[in-house]
Amino acid sequence: MRTAAETEVRRPSAVRALTALLAVTAAATVVVEVLNWWYAPEQGFGLAVRTGWAMLRSFGFLLLIGHVRRGRTVARPFALILAVTTVFAVGRLIVPRQGVPPLPGLLGFALLTTLCAAVVWLLYRSPALAGHLVRHRPRLVIDRSGVSWRETPPRRPEASAWLLTSRVAAFTYSPLMLVPALVAAGAILDGRLLAVPAVLIWLGAGIATSYLVLFCTAFLMRGRRWAGTLLVVVTVAVLAVDLPLCWWLLGVDGLVRDGAPLIVAAMLTVYGIRRATHPTPPPPDPHPHPPQDPGNFRVVAASAEPEAATTGKLFGS
Repeated sequence: MRTAAETEVRRPSAVRALTALLAVTAAATVVVEVLNWWYAPEQGFGLAVRTGWAMLRSFGFLLLIGHVRRGRTVARPFALILAVTTVFAVGRLIVPRQGVPPLPGLLGFALLTTLCAAVVWLLYRSPALAGHLVRHRPRLVIDRSGVSWRETPPRRPEASAWLLTSRVAAFTYSPLMLVPALVAAGAILDGRLLAVPAVLIWLGAGIATSYLVLFCTAFLMRGRRWAGTLLVVVTVAVLAVDLPLCWWLLGVDGLVRDGAPLIVAAMLTVYGIRRATHPTPPPPDPHPHPPQDPGNFRVVAASAEPEAATTGKLFGS
């Protein structure tokens, strides 16, 4: 007699390998951030904010593990954005304002970059994972049998992978604006009272961006072309607000540390929208079938009638 554990469906080996890899990446993120903080020559307010934001990504990898184990379709774009922004978030912390980065920080950054690259490669190159990540998130369903919470396919047409990537990348705009705004708030503590209006505008723009992105992506997932155009306009406005404020309040160092991840997210968003609206045509058939001449059918049909009449006369019909 089989037990419940024996009859349970076993996940593919690629899923188990990816789950273990994500757990190692989450742990490595924390370790690398601790090393960066320990060896940093200046442990100020800005470094504390950036380190805390980077360490929150370890919870993102744990959330990704849940999506992978449940076979959610959102796992691929979520992993891509999480891996890219994690590499940028950690890379901007190992570089000091002056001097050479410490060796432990460089080794940790190289290890974390390798792990993130392995996660993305496994998700996008494994056929077993492609067949596993096909489920949709559960939702509230009301039908004749009552009210239930179960997995149902979306009513709208299934979104392409590039649209999902654009949506996830656009959702990073708000935190990527709020983190440098909080870092700039440290300038207020240092006595730069003239920066108060700019920081408040920066914080307000970061919060407003989250609602604008939510509005655009809601209609973008429903196939509205104008939503993609509006999201591109929002992306340009976000860059126009964030990058000058990074340069003015945080200097060139802040522009590189905090502006580069936002630029990468914006590029992924725009590129994903372009690929979704202008998909690559399928390759031509190497062995095309020759077209049939419809005239042959007319000749055969016309010659079939006299033949049938002659056959009827022979048999006396």
